Amino acid sequence: MSQKIEGIVPVMLTAYTEEGRIDYASIERIVAWYLEQGADALFAVCQSSEMQFLSLKERSELARFVVHEVNGRVPVVVSGHISDDPYSELEELQVSCTSGADGVVLVSNHLDPKNRGTEVFLGNLRWLLERLPVDIPLGIYECPSPYRRLVSDEELRFIADTDRFLFMKDVSCDLPTVKRRVEITKDSNMVILNANAAIAWDAMQAGSKGFNGVSTNYHPDLYKWLYVSGKDYPDLARELSSFLVLAACSEAYGYPMLAKLYHQRLGNFRTIKSRSYSEEMFEKVWAHDVILDNLVAGTELYREKIRTLGM
Repeated sequence: MSQKIEGIVPVMLTAYTEEGRIDYASIERIVAWYLEQGADALFAVCQSSEMQFLSLKERSELARFVVHEVNGRVPVVVSGHISDDPYSELEELQVSCTSGADGVVLVSNHLDPKNRGTEVFLGNLRWLLERLPVDIPLGIYECPSPYRRLVSDEELRFIADTDRFLFMKDVSCDLPTVKRRVEITKDSNMVILNANAAIAWDAMQAGSKGFNGVSTNYHPDLYKWLYVSGKDYPDLARELSSFLVLAACSEAYGYPMLAKLYHQRLGNFRTIKSRSYSEEMFEKVWAHDVILDNLVAGTELYREKIRTLGM
């Protein structure tokens, strides 16, 4: 396992044309933006990518496009794991394995779709591991949809001991759990990547190897500074962390469409179309433009504070 999946790992958005097809020109621009903002790796064909609403062909084409566009500048991992039936799971994961990505990410809830427990989870995982290419590194992701299926300590030990997993996208949203998982995996090749903004700074200090949450679609550079330099400027790190916690609350106001609106403003996306939400979402989320204005203003304020440090 030569590649490491750690640092700031944006969960990629999918852009669509007015007709509803994947807009690859826009995806090309957002890939460039992620890299300009200091991303250490990219996670494509994930929930933020609306993978549950993409056909298998679209998931395959999107994964291959991102890998080609990144062209080895940073590692790329992909998922596309949306099925509960074992043979359908195997098919879609094998397709992801042919994308050229540096890792393929399994979703925990599809390994135990009815939440029956460890025996089912490990049984399904073993079945897939016996059939997936052994030379393709893997990840595990506690995707919240269709339900958040947290990985138990026993399951995590098994996963780490296989020596086939690069990372876990931790969606426990609980600092003691992150600390415990860091301890469980400390002697393995696997790292824990926290995805919850509310505990991001504390989790980094506790051993989470970066950040892998939805807020990487607004200010990945601020998380990068926090991860790399925050310990050297503790007062600013804590102040920035408080801003990032509050900014992350915007997720409740129409994500991923609010993030797409942000990238439309930047010129990366041509539309804010989504397959997971209709544009009627903004009829329910009042003052979304003001929310975004303030999120941008706060982001620029902290970018300026960091610049004054000579960084």
